[in-house]
Amino acid sequence: MYLLELGGEDDAFAAREAASAATGLRRIAPGLAVAGGIVPRRIRGLAYTHRASELLGRGAADLASARAVLEAASIGREGSVAVRATDVHGSSGVSTERAERELGGILVDRGFSVDLDDPDHLLRVVFSEGVFEADADGNALERAEGDGPDEPTGERVSVCTLGWLTAESVRDFGTRAPTDKPFFQPGSMDPLLARAVANMAGARAGATILDPMCGTGGVLVEAGLVGADVIGTDAQAKMARGARENLRHFLERDEPSPTGVSRGSWHVGRGDATRLPLADDAVDGVVFDAPYGRQSKIDTHRLEDLVAGALAEAQRVAPRAVVVADRSWAGEARRAGWELEASFERRVHRSLTRYVMVLERRSP
Repeated sequence: MYLLELGGEDDAFAAREAASAATGLRRIAPGLAVAGGIVPRRIRGLAYTHRASELLGRGAADLASARAVLEAASIGREGSVAVRATDVHGSSGVSTERAERELGGILVDRGFSVDLDDPDHLLRVVFSEGVFEADADGNALERAEGDGPDEPTGERVSVCTLGWLTAESVRDFGTRAPTDKPFFQPGSMDPLLARAVANMAGARAGATILDPMCGTGGVLVEAGLVGADVIGTDAQAKMARGARENLRHFLERDEPSPTGVSRGSWHVGRGDATRLPLADDAVDGVVFDAPYGRQSKIDTHRLEDLVAGALAEAQRVAPRAVVVADRSWAGEARRAGWELEASFERRVHRSLTRYVMVLERRSP
């Protein structure tokens, strides 16, 4: 069993992205999830999950419980250790410095040496209290076989988890801020969200991801950095040229990407998202940021026709899609043959909320 430390304010969204790197994932408390298995290299590429640790045990969100869990745990490890404690949103009020000191003392008593700079093993201790909310669809999370009963959804929970750090996400997104890229246009998606939706669409080594409205290429950059081969089209020649410039800058390098995998190949051309020059089932996933009605220039289509046509074409060329927009296009998605797997609302500022739809091709 593994512990995942979620980041940001929207745990449901973070958990949905984390499911691209983990199996049997379920949330257990604010900021925390557990999973039956993980793929460490994919954990490194997550935007809204910070760490994954091999779960040692869990109890209530207080220091006495954390001590009891560690004292009772079977530890088949040797060498040096360090302890790092976190109190999610300061919710439990536990002194993390005291927790690190006392739990480190228990490990020393059990024969470990302490190395705060470069330990052989890092013990993550996370305290969390708060209301355990439903998932994005309003469903309570199910209990895994062999686990203790979780608190009911909507009631207050108190959880402390201990685990040995296994993988951390690479927090280098600040190096790819939209304004710092070779080609920039206002309204470009930030790299955190771009990475998350690329992961939800299935970006990984060996996969091919298409963005038929690629704009400046931000989503394609993030998909390529986790190893996917990427294809982009845009109706505007200026955008297609700019996306090529950005992809060339970030993906055409000899060294592995920061996530530790080889950068994916890329191709960008000018094209109409409602008439893609691709064969059926040509790609593994489609992701696009639909034009925002108040801001975008659309030369050849009404907005409704453009999105509906793009959804239909996406359904033809891929079994999965993720759509970002300033409104819900769920009705158009269903009419195009998609099942709505999950949907999220992410507030950007007072006048803009981004809607994210995760779509699966409907079975015949």
